Amino acid sequence: MKRIISILFLLVFIVAIYLAWMIFGSSTAFSEDRKNIFIRTGSNFETVITDLQTQQVITHPAIFSFIADKLDYTNNIKAGKYSFKKGESIYSIIKTLKSGKQTPVNFIINKIRTKEDLAKKFADNFECSYNEALSLIYNKDTLSKYNLDTNTVMTIVIPNTYSIFWNTSAPKVFKKLLSEKDKFWTTERKAKANALNLSTVQAYTLASIVEEESNKDDDKGKIASVYLNRIETGMTLGADPTVRYAMRDFGLKRIYNKHLNYVSPYNTYKHTGLPPGPICTPSIKTIDAVLNAPSTSYLYFAAQPNLTGYHNFSNTYEQHLVYAKQYQQWIEQYLKAKDSIK
Repeated sequence: MKRIISILFLLVFIVAIYLAWMIFGSSTAFSEDRKNIFIRTGSNFETVITDLQTQQVITHPAIFSFIADKLDYTNNIKAGKYSFKKGESIYSIIKTLKSGKQTPVNFIINKIRTKEDLAKKFADNFECSYNEALSLIYNKDTLSKYNLDTNTVMTIVIPNTYSIFWNTSAPKVFKKLLSEKDKFWTTERKAKANALNLSTVQAYTLASIVEEESNKDDDKGKIASVYLNRIETGMTLGADPTVRYAMRDFGLKRIYNKHLNYVSPYNTYKHTGLPPGPICTPSIKTIDAVLNAPSTSYLYFAAQPNLTGYHNFSNTYEQHLVYAKQYQQWIEQYLKAKDSIK
């Protein structure tokens, strides 16, 4: 009898050890250091467990279901992005999911050009769909609440990295960007824009043109001064990037006369002043370069005859033509030499 009891005790002990190992030992089978799981709003337990199994986050779904039921997770599904380390246990996974302890998305915005680009950014980073985001961005009633329209809506985007939960709705992401925009436009920045006779929207719009003209931070302020001087004197801005934007042909390398008559309020060869909205999302450095633009008498600039990306600036059209010709001769020789190598 004692022998039977001992054997039973040993069996119970072995089963207990096995169950403990199944619950608290490594459950994952994926090879990466981490695996991200996305649980959509409205998901049920069956959907979650199927996804966890498919993604190799759990290897014993029956044990997972049993423990999930005991820990009251089966009826407490919380949507979001969850990140699990290689080797995590079933217990740890369930505790994370039940607590709703999400891993936020690093929402990185650099230069984007169109509202469609912004909608795609939303869809690529959050639970909302492209159509949901685009509908919001084009919704005139929503925009009017924030003194925006379909031309100026992109001014809410200050390129940066934002930490936001994956299941945040499109309207809430939109409001997050609005909040960050309001923080960006400090009293000091507003005063600088006002000193240039620009609203914050106009300063942002001018910065978007400068952004497309140069990637050299120490050139941007001077380029901004050219456009500010043109505005003051009543000249058209004559900015090539606005033609590309108007035509939605961002791969267009050179602007020819045939392009200059393209009908659009964004074509600054045909219309004086700034376009009705930005042509891209300028960096913070570019916006500040505009706000701190030096006082100059420059009215023209032309690319320098080299590959540095810098420009030559001039006060007169005659001097500008000299610089433009130098660059034209150089680029023709450069392209010819490049073609001869092929």
